[in-house]
Amino acid sequence: MRLVQFCRQGDEGGVRVGVDRGEGLGVVDLKAFDPSMPMTMRELLEMGTKGMQCAQRALEVSPAQCVVPFAEVRLLSPILAPEKVVCVGMNYRDHCLEQNAPIPKEPIIFSKFPSAITGPFDDITLPDESQEVDWEVELAFVIGRKGKHIKEEDAMSYVAGFTVANDVSARDWQMKRNGNQWLLGKTFDSFCPLGPALVTTSAVTDPHNLGIRCLVNGVAVQNSNTDQLIFKTEQVVAWVSQFVTLSPGDVFLTGTPPGVGVFRNPPVFLKKGDVVECQIDQVGVIRNNVV
Repeated sequence: MRLVQFCRQGDEGGVRVGVDRGEGLGVVDLKAFDPSMPMTMRELLEMGTKGMQCAQRALEVSPAQCVVPFAEVRLLSPILAPEKVVCVGMNYRDHCLEQNAPIPKEPIIFSKFPSAITGPFDDITLPDESQEVDWEVELAFVIGRKGKHIKEEDAMSYVAGFTVANDVSARDWQMKRNGNQWLLGKTFDSFCPLGPALVTTSAVTDPHNLGIRCLVNGVAVQNSNTDQLIFKTEQVVAWVSQFVTLSPGDVFLTGTPPGVGVFRNPPVFLKKGDVVECQIDQVGVIRNNVV
């Protein structure tokens, strides 16, 4: 299934959860299908199996009165206001090679504030405080149920699904300011576009063998495969859950492949008017204008 969070055009405050019918056939509004269903993805995930079963029924039945045409839909980030946004640094072998960095022996974990999240087709805002804003296409996954000290062999049962992320990064603040702590450079408003859908784990053949690409103004700048991930989904879930309890809706960004602007010669950074498109096979495409 492809679960989406949306509002109707002109009704920016009315967040809904739906199921994308595919092939441009619109979105089934879960609240319209079953009034007992919640209005946000996080609440749907918190319902567990009951919520997923209802979404599956809605997709199968798709009553006409519950289907919203795509022309009337504004897609939002699949998750709004998660408890955590957990990120993994230096997690692609080919990305380590491009900067002559050693392969990490354990996951490098940092975070973004949830306020950085923006929609799959919303603008990326260049902050006045940075002159070195860069792109990073990433496979993201979302936690579906609560857990602590999760074993690798059980980890995928805690994952609700996958989505596309852009870990937008202000390299001056990440690499030269703030004591080399990455947080501030990663967490300006709009620095975490997500979407377009939460693709359930059963709908992704192998999350660790997917083409992953980033285009800037139509030109491919990143082009790799998630088979280059050093620490895969199961390892990341097991590792992070040693330290914190994972909750439904928590978002994980798994790292970026080579081709980022900062390691080009000369370095290239985003400017007003650019269009950044992030693509992951089987998961989707997000496209954000830089303003």
